[in-house]
Amino acid sequence: MTPLHDRIRRDLERDILAGTRAPGSRIPVEHELMAEYACSRMTVSKALAALAADGFIERRKRAGSFVARPRVHSMVLDIPDLAVEVRNRGQTYAFRLDSRAIRAADTADAVATEMARGGALLHLSGTHLADGIPLAIEDRLIALVAVPDAQAADFSVTSPGAWLLEHVAWTEAESRIAAIGADTATARRLQIAGNTACLAIDRRTWRGGEPITYVRQIFVGAAYDLSARFGPAAR
Repeated sequence: MTPLHDRIRRDLERDILAGTRAPGSRIPVEHELMAEYACSRMTVSKALAALAADGFIERRKRAGSFVARPRVHSMVLDIPDLAVEVRNRGQTYAFRLDSRAIRAADTADAVATEMARGGALLHLSGTHLADGIPLAIEDRLIALVAVPDAQAADFSVTSPGAWLLEHVAWTEAESRIAAIGADTATARRLQIAGNTACLAIDRRTWRGGEPITYVRQIFVGAAYDLSARFGPAAR
């Protein structure tokens, strides 16, 4: 069960990232949040402290808490929802969960160790299908310290990526893209010939510096491409 202070933090964070609470606007004062969530001042204070630590709000002495002004970022690629992309192409989308396990961070795996933050990781492997044919495979780690609700989520109904986009706000992402030839295991999972051209995407996301997920997705090269549109940055 998600602690109440974490739910308050996530509710406010979601509003800020969605633009419902604009930069510079005042966050409800503590007694208003106490009444709304029927909780103690300590619970509210803990939620606001976490938001301030992650850079979402500024706490001003005797003035209250305000939505922080956003930093300037340049996004090259957004994080796509594959279900939406496949359906927009007029195809039927499905996700097949192939394996699921809770694992500790492997000290030999620097990415996993950095993500875990001393907690456990949820390791998921699955296949994205378009009209019943494999489009991509993915192997994903979710940091349960940051996203405890993921442990109870049903990823046989919703893909991990779509679930995370809906439930967990992210503030920073890193994507690395490479062309590869399918090895034997990849070719078997994608139902293609060995060494077929594929597109590999490694992506990590954070929320205010807190690791959320790492995923490696491998797409059939002939069935998927990436595009980005650029323009001059606003001054």
